Amino acid sequence: MLSGLRLRLTLLYTLATLMVVGLIDVGAYLIVARYFANVTDLALKHKMAHEFHALAAPLPTELIPADRDWSIVRSALGLRPAPRSVEDAEDEDEAYTLLRSADSAELAAIIVLPLDTVGRVLFYPSSDAPPLTPDLDALRVALSAGSDLRTVVTPDGYRARLLTYRLTRLDGPAALQLARELGDQERVLEQLTGGLLMLAMLSMTLVGIVSWWLAGRALHPAQEAWDRQQRFIASASHELRTPLTLIRASAEVALRSLPAEQHDQRELLGDLLAESDHMRRLVDDLLVLSRLDSGRLTLLPTRVELATLFAEIERQVARLGAEQQITISAHATGSVRADPDRLRQILLILFDNALRHTPAGGRIQLTAVPEGRMVRLTLQDSGRGIEPEHLPHIFERFYRADPARSREHGNAGLGLSIAKGLVEAMGGQIGVTSRPQQGSSFWLTLPLAAGAEGVTLPKKA
Repeated sequence: MLSGLRLRLTLLYTLATLMVVGLIDVGAYLIVARYFANVTDLALKHKMAHEFHALAAPLPTELIPADRDWSIVRSALGLRPAPRSVEDAEDEDEAYTLLRSADSAELAAIIVLPLDTVGRVLFYPSSDAPPLTPDLDALRVALSAGSDLRTVVTPDGYRARLLTYRLTRLDGPAALQLARELGDQERVLEQLTGGLLMLAMLSMTLVGIVSWWLAGRALHPAQEAWDRQQRFIASASHELRTPLTLIRASAEVALRSLPAEQHDQRELLGDLLAESDHMRRLVDDLLVLSRLDSGRLTLLPTRVELATLFAEIERQVARLGAEQQITISAHATGSVRADPDRLRQILLILFDNALRHTPAGGRIQLTAVPEGRMVRLTLQDSGRGIEPEHLPHIFERFYRADPARSREHGNAGLGLSIAKGLVEAMGGQIGVTSRPQQGSSFWLTLPLAAGAEGVTLPKKA
């Protein structure tokens, strides 16, 4: 009974862990990606400052890094701590000295392109031609605004970070364009992503196993109590059937032996018979529910011809309908795969419910309509209907929308719950639509006939 709850608890714990691990993984990825982006931009500015100094061009103020950024650059490049920051340099020469202190090998990954106004490369600072062509859009923006920083895609399909600055000297390049390919950083991020995903999967597996064990341990006492309760109900139901049968038999014998003029005693014995019948039905209902819950209710699905079954039920229920002046009709064609005895029980429960809530002069109609691989059986009445607040609870055990009338009719509130359990056990669904004072329509779906074989129900989740 509690296996479904155990599974839901395990899924809840696992999903909660997944959310936490996911947030941590996303945060770690974003931190590393942001770090790479900041370091790349600062390294490009640092390299640009070197190139400005090499060309004896005035160093723009935005290329002189702040003390914090300077420390980040040096730390990222593996350099020794600077004796003082560029920001504290007393003059421009001292700033250049500090900038030149960087190891040029650490900045070799940055490509330098001196460009003229139309985007031609004037010369290559290194001996090898770089695998990168100038970006003319970035050049136009830099010539107009002074500088440009963007991410582009190289001809080889790699992403690169591009920093372009305009030069003000007339005897040199019009602009400098520096590029740093991001392939190595993206590979690191891919490896980080793979590692984080593996860690998340491992965490999920471990948490799932532990959660399943903890949920089982926590629910074990409740499961034992539930099993004891089901065993008690089953045993009590069996034990009660024998004395109820003896009581009813004794009452029938006594009633037959009483003279007709002893009205009071005959009424007492009649009440005894009625109550014993009510108790017998209640015991049978409890036994069915207990077997449904414990998975010990055996069904025998077979081909059920609906026309034959409906005719038998109509003939059986029509007598009760005639007593209450209610018109009963049932018609259908086709067949379903179901346990015939249990299907009969379901339909009788629905008819009993409809008869109790349909006034004299009303009508109850049972129909069946194929819907794909299912058949939809509908029992519609012209009774009082069901208030909207009762509809969500109508199939709950011991729930009675009208307790006073239910007591009058000896209804314990188990019939619709049993019908729901039996329909679902046979692979179908059941529901109800209703409007007050306009009647109710109970419907159920069952699979089309496809053979016959005996099955035992699994334990209810």
